[in-house]
Amino acid sequence: MTEKERILQLRELLHRYNRAYYVDSTSLISDFEFDALMHELEALEAAHPEMADPNSPTQRVGSDLNTNEFQTVVHAVPMLSLGNTYSPEEVTAFCGRVEEGLGRKDVDICCELKFDGLSISLVYEHGNLVRAVTRGDGTQGDDVTNNVRVIKSVPLAIPADAGCPEHFEIRGEVLMPWSSFHALNEEREIAGEPPFANPRNAASGTLKSKSSAVVERRKLDAYFYQLICDEIDVATHHEQLLLAKKWGFKVSEHIEVVHSAEEVQEYITRWDTARRDLPVATDGVVLKVDNLAFRQALGMTSKSPRWAIAYKYKADRARTLLRAVTYQVGRTGVVTPVANMDPVLLAGTIVKRASLHNEDMIEKLDLHIGDFVFVEKAGEIIPQIVGVDLEHRAAAPEEIGEKVRFATVCPVCHTPLTRYEGEAGTYCPAEYGCAPQMKGKIEHFVSRDAMGINSIGPKTIDVLYDSGRIRDIADLFDLRISDLCGADGSRERSAMNMLRGIEESKQKPFHKVVFALGIRFVGKVAAKTLAEHFKSMDALCKAGEEELQAIPGIGPVIGKSVVNYFRDEHNRKLVERLTAAGLQMQQEEKGAESGAPQVLAGLRIVISGTFEKHSREEYKALIERCGGKNQSSISSQTSFILAGEGMGPSKRVKAEKLGIEILSEADFLERYGL
Repeated sequence: MTEKERILQLRELLHRYNRAYYVDSTSLISDFEFDALMHELEALEAAHPEMADPNSPTQRVGSDLNTNEFQTVVHAVPMLSLGNTYSPEEVTAFCGRVEEGLGRKDVDICCELKFDGLSISLVYEHGNLVRAVTRGDGTQGDDVTNNVRVIKSVPLAIPADAGCPEHFEIRGEVLMPWSSFHALNEEREIAGEPPFANPRNAASGTLKSKSSAVVERRKLDAYFYQLICDEIDVATHHEQLLLAKKWGFKVSEHIEVVHSAEEVQEYITRWDTARRDLPVATDGVVLKVDNLAFRQALGMTSKSPRWAIAYKYKADRARTLLRAVTYQVGRTGVVTPVANMDPVLLAGTIVKRASLHNEDMIEKLDLHIGDFVFVEKAGEIIPQIVGVDLEHRAAAPEEIGEKVRFATVCPVCHTPLTRYEGEAGTYCPAEYGCAPQMKGKIEHFVSRDAMGINSIGPKTIDVLYDSGRIRDIADLFDLRISDLCGADGSRERSAMNMLRGIEESKQKPFHKVVFALGIRFVGKVAAKTLAEHFKSMDALCKAGEEELQAIPGIGPVIGKSVVNYFRDEHNRKLVERLTAAGLQMQQEEKGAESGAPQVLAGLRIVISGTFEKHSREEYKALIERCGGKNQSSISSQTSFILAGEGMGPSKRVKAEKLGIEILSEADFLERYGL
């Protein structure tokens, strides 16, 4: 076999293994074997640049270069919207119209879950992905091919023996799974950025990112639901989807073909509850006539097909009185308006407050104090005001107070607020003179994922800051027992715990120190990347924007923020004080080089519950040092679960279903000699 033939063989093999892992949730080879094949392909492609192919498995890596200038592309077949309804009666009426239009009763309906993401259309030629375009206005959309290439569940190339036509188009939905959504929002909150309201907004913002590396890191997924091709000789939509699945596309397992309006209603009712256990967000059900010839006979209206309809589940909504709007200041200075309302029951919880996000939302809603407002749980998680009861405002104008206008000065330090160009947020610029910002920086510094000083919580920080005993993070290392145990010495034991935690934090690795500084936009992943690249705080302080932007996973936004942070004299002195206090300002060599036994090499481990001997974060670090990989959720690829007290019952059930071993803390340490 020639080297060029080997390149083609390796590409086909790796595409097959990727599909098995990301679409079928099965593993055909070990990680070690997969990596070895990938390295072999990379070497061969480097030796044969004439064989370059954007759909090669080696190219499925995002770039931080801002090369994505989205071009507008006209859809060959318009992406029409479906008629929507929230009424079960209208669903029954739809089934009746279909039967009447066809003059027959035996009409099968294909029921599909309506995924709450971003519609996408992919074009394939000779088995290779050539274009990915967003829905746009239905007639034309944005070319997002570079970003879609890094979504692991999207096939880049279809095996030659799969039997797919030379040219076809397939449509689906790009989604952000709940696990990725929660992890992303946690990162954004830590970095001082506003969280996304729901997975759909997060997926939409991610797919339109200028950096495909951002898309890759956020772990989007994609499900497909429509095949467009004249060359396929099948009679039904369901058969088309089975073909798409055979070719390697991710198709929902929960599609059902039913035979009556009663069975349609049963499907809708069943999934209104069951959908809440799915790994991705859904907001309804799509109903389609299954027979393709019947669809042709039914035809289209000017806006939508007569053979399909979308039933949307009603969001939990409540009506309540807006009493006041207050403002919160975060550690990065962002000022967030908060609606304070009469308590109301919403989706099983009492809601009294809802974020109004920013100035633009207040203007859009045209809020007045005394308005009755409608509240929903966005993405069934976050309470959000979605509208005003204008009928009540018109009927009782005497009950309506003044129009809500965004604050012009900081509610705490009274510094005039500012809004930076291109950002939705409004900020208090008094970074070192605004108490909530300083307290927030200290809270971040001592948090579990940073320096892990668990004995110091928000209330303690409030007391220490308000009494003047600390003013910044470096002051923590100047604290004495007399500062902490109270005038009568009654809190000596807790004071000793705090001092012990402060002292132990000096041994936290360098990447945690970088994260703990609270540099804007630098989350846990970016901090680790910076630490591993520069190896020392001194080198990081001296780095220029160009060098920072060239690091995979950093890019211009983070790069500029890092430079601005160390350009500030206050921050430079802070780092000097932390260095003098004895914090780790250099990266330790890890893995085999530091002598750690690689007893967990190739293993994927999920940690659940709480432990006696070490914290969860310490176990995660131990697993990485010993060659293992931490997984946030259970899959068929999980090697075992390290289970402590309070392991979630849903995880236990899933582990038993997949036959995954559950190890106690003691069993884990004994088995691997740790």
